Amino acid sequence: MNKRIPFLLIIMLALALNACASTGSLLEVASVNTGNADALPAPTQFVETASNAVEPYAAVATEIPVINTPTSIPTPTLGIGSTMVGVDGMTQLYVPSGDFLMGSTYDDVMGAVDERPQHMVTLDAYWIDQTEVTNAMYAKCVAAGVCQEPMDKSSYTRTSYYGNSEFENYPVIYVDWNMANAYCGWVGRRLPTEAEWEKAARGLGGSMYPWGNDTPNANLLNYKMNVGDTTQVGIYLAGQSMYGAFDMAGNVWEWVNDWHSETYYPNSPISNPFGPEQGQDRVLRGGSWLNNGYDVRTTNRNEKAPTDNFNVLGFRCSRTP
Repeated sequence: MNKRIPFLLIIMLALALNACASTGSLLEVASVNTGNADALPAPTQFVETASNAVEPYAAVATEIPVINTPTSIPTPTLGIGSTMVGVDGMTQLYVPSGDFLMGSTYDDVMGAVDERPQHMVTLDAYWIDQTEVTNAMYAKCVAAGVCQEPMDKSSYTRTSYYGNSEFENYPVIYVDWNMANAYCGWVGRRLPTEAEWEKAARGLGGSMYPWGNDTPNANLLNYKMNVGDTTQVGIYLAGQSMYGAFDMAGNVWEWVNDWHSETYYPNSPISNPFGPEQGQDRVLRGGSWLNNGYDVRTTNRNEKAPTDNFNVLGFRCSRTP
């Protein structure tokens, strides 16, 4: 009996020691998980840089991105001097809205009956061609199958005029009102009203000629047979109007939209007049290379049947903004 006790004691002691070792391990683990958090190394966070390298987040400088807000471009303010170019290459001039004096005064001995009375007219803004429509421009409409060729391809002193490259920048002639109207429609414009034409020619103060009230002379315009035929458009720099329009006196008469009536002015609307609703003749303005100083006045009105065409008749166009 005594011999067996030591053996049992040995076994019991071994079990006790093993339990202590296990308990010690558990106590050690418990101290790590529940101990002072400051003793733990901080977890490392990462971000991917542009080079695909991985670096600690704390090492990357934080920047607030700058948002570039697009700057709006203001719409240009239109005024005298503003221009645009049409599909036919024509430079168009901007005429601002406002009032102007139209017609002649009763005491103006030069003024014809159909130019009276002089009256104030208000027009909306519009664009008008800087020059008369040229042979080259008109030829584009003919080539497109929209416009009819001029009734005659000559001019007063030239047997070859329309279709001749030498005269491409000269005004097209031998076109009637219907042909002129068709061209303006093709390029997205229209024939100017009488009021639009006169305002663009004389400005606001009622001047007698596009350049003012000085007597016409050969340096200002092509008139009174001083050249003897049409001239290239836009060459009389001193004769342009306050808006920059050329040849609104001389070179060729210009078709406008309105029907003619000698009694229209006394009863015409004060705002945006479009002329009588009907008539027999259409109005022509500006005089030609053949006419004298009386006929090239800005207020002078001529009239022809819409089917008339001559070597002194041309046109320019206008458009509403």
